[in-house]
Amino acid sequence: MFDVFGSVKGLLKLDSVCIDNNIFRLHYKATVIILIAFSLLVTSRQYIGDPIDCIVDEIPLNVMDTYCWIHSTYSIPNRFEGTTGKDYAHPGVGHEEVGKDTRKHHKYYQWVCFVLFFQAILFYVPRYMWKTWEGGRVKMLALDMNCPVISEDCKSDRKKLLVEYFANNLHTQNYYAYRFFFCEVCNFINVVLQIWLMDSFLGGEFTTYGPRVIAMSELEPEQRNDPMSTVFPKVTKCEFHKFGPSGSIQKFDGLCVLPLNIVNEKIYVFLWFWFVLVAIVTGFALLYRLATILLPTLRLSLLRTQSRLSSLESVRTVAEKCKVGDWFVLYQLGKNIDPLIFKEFMSDLSKKLNGKDNMV
Repeated sequence: MFDVFGSVKGLLKLDSVCIDNNIFRLHYKATVIILIAFSLLVTSRQYIGDPIDCIVDEIPLNVMDTYCWIHSTYSIPNRFEGTTGKDYAHPGVGHEEVGKDTRKHHKYYQWVCFVLFFQAILFYVPRYMWKTWEGGRVKMLALDMNCPVISEDCKSDRKKLLVEYFANNLHTQNYYAYRFFFCEVCNFINVVLQIWLMDSFLGGEFTTYGPRVIAMSELEPEQRNDPMSTVFPKVTKCEFHKFGPSGSIQKFDGLCVLPLNIVNEKIYVFLWFWFVLVAIVTGFALLYRLATILLPTLRLSLLRTQSRLSSLESVRTVAEKCKVGDWFVLYQLGKNIDPLIFKEFMSDLSKKLNGKDNMV
């Protein structure tokens, strides 16, 4: 029984190979989970709950609700400033002066759940690209060596094969590394484009959404002009036309309550801060990546940190012989091989690269 349990545990450990880094996982794990969770939340409120309720005389309420949900509602931008109950009935809802007031139509709310899900897919694309290009190389090279409990014969054979692999493929792994670096750039481009996408989706309101919410929170309650009500109004207007008894066209103005926007406004406040944070962190990660490409001394320090049990001479010998691609593969292996085994591997590899084949 214990042998079976140990075997299963070993297999699970072998499958958990790390082929990227924490910043990469911030995109394809954390952000994807957040976006899918928000998409499911909006979907549950939109298709299971009651996303819109409209009030109008002489028109059946279910007909008005369906019509306004399909054809969109609108607000009057000039009616967001003032006092509720005095200057307007609700923020964005008031008397419309022909020729002076303009209408701002709200068509986004039917598509929020789909856009969030589409964004989650886009955040996973760089991960899919890297996983396809990586092809299981790290898992193949680290097989049986990410667990300290391993037979000496097996360990010796795996180390010998790994040393031979690196010696024979020295200076040929740059393409492998640069494809990962390209995926890191894709992560940064993607999050910036996502900010632009949401700004376009919300009619140019998203980029300033976060700062406006922060600025509003610092004002006194009577001085606040809630930006969340501007972007996600809870009460809007809707026009419905139909033929009257004499065949003339009659116009009906209705008030529509959008309870779904209570959820949407909180979601997009969070996404503004989250996307800005991810973009900044990813930008610094790209600067770090550029430094690792241009500075051999930095690569030596990082490899030394990854193989902290190895002697400085062994690490320096290996680092001096390696190009960026070789260093990157070694760094990835250091995250997936037991530290004691990796120490022995680095020692053997340094001797091999120095022409010393009398390895223990």
